[in-house]
Amino acid sequence: MIILYEHPLSPYAQKTKIALREKGVEFETKTPDISGKGFGGSEFLEANPRAEMPVLIDDDVKIFDSTIILEYIEDKWSAPPLLPSNPAHRARVRMIEEVMDTYYEPINWGLGEINFFGRAKGELAEKIVGNAKQQAASCREWLTKQLGDREWFNGDSFGWSDLCVFPYISLSSIQFGIVPTADSPLADWFNRVNLRPSVAQTVQEASDSIGDFEQFSLILEQGLFKRQYRDHRLEWMIRMGGLQVVLDGIEKDNIRFGKDFS
Repeated sequence: MIILYEHPLSPYAQKTKIALREKGVEFETKTPDISGKGFGGSEFLEANPRAEMPVLIDDDVKIFDSTIILEYIEDKWSAPPLLPSNPAHRARVRMIEEVMDTYYEPINWGLGEINFFGRAKGELAEKIVGNAKQQAASCREWLTKQLGDREWFNGDSFGWSDLCVFPYISLSSIQFGIVPTADSPLADWFNRVNLRPSVAQTVQEASDSIGDFEQFSLILEQGLFKRQYRDHRLEWMIRMGGLQVVLDGIEKDNIRFGKDFS
């Protein structure tokens, strides 16, 4: 049995689950243990020394990083294909994934830091949230151009780029009220994706787990859990004017950076 370590609200995990379900691959999901340093558990940490989700375990094969997991899924279970056959088109959908993972992801993450975990208040919070919404709007315009007159970002059929875009737009819509403009090509695409069984199940799992944020917020305040600030997330928070958020998190010891390998 395939094991996927994940949290249902993680967009990185969502795209891997959608891919597995589109391929008809059965798998079991597990959530890593919660510790003061983030997420743990011997099997999870053995598979991913970075202590990040998702992690896919296929017998003795252990893979971390959502993009590499998608590549493994595509290589091992070739039907139905999620990547276009044309090399240029394959590069295009991979670039869309990169934008969503590194540009759009910190927008949602940053909004969560403010709205759910209260990292900033008053004018600073308003500034960060306002900047985030402007960024999200600009990215939606870019995505609309990428979609063009296609039915799917992938082209003629649902695929790699669609399952990589959806989790971020979905999270923005459900959690932060940032929705595609009604009757726009992006909104029509979003409605089509929501009808897919692989997506509907993944969305339901995310919805059922929203209460976890209350748990995380409590243990974060108690210093029992640290939110991860690294790479694009750290850069985003500072660029949005939230340097003090980072400094406060360091002082309170409730943020963390990349984990050292051991």
